[in-house]
Amino acid sequence: MSVEVGSKAPDFTLPNQDREAITLSEQWKKGPVVLAFFPGAFSGTCTKEMCTFRDSASELNNVGATVVGVSTDTFFALKAWADAQKFTFPLLSDYNREVLGTYDVVNPDMIGLKNIAKRAVFVIDRNGVVRYREVLDDARNEPDYTKLKQAIASV
Repeated sequence: MSVEVGSKAPDFTLPNQDREAITLSEQWKKGPVVLAFFPGAFSGTCTKEMCTFRDSASELNNVGATVVGVSTDTFFALKAWADAQKFTFPLLSDYNREVLGTYDVVNPDMIGLKNIAKRAVFVIDRNGVVRYREVLDDARNEPDYTKLKQAIASV
């Protein structure tokens, strides 16, 4: 079952690139969260998407928003990628693919890679309510940043 706009975001705890446990509900208590699922570290479109979030940090900080990335990569791969790209937000490892299923963003087969994340973004307000949802079936596409920024600004 997918997580829809207006529903409570399922909470979870996953390790970030520094092996620290990050709990989603602790993040949304600080302000809106952009929960960004991505297929894989070091891939072209994923790098472009996460760099867009990195480069929008000041704009997001102005409204108190935090970006949290999630993929099935190991925290070792996420650490190397975060360091290489100078990401300043947490990248979480859903290596066991539990959260992907909860949010219904599993790509069963992407050119031979089984059960990795679809590219998807959710905006979650400080009460844990989903205010925006975009799930892309084609991993070569990026989210609609204009609509995403509008959603963030409205929370």
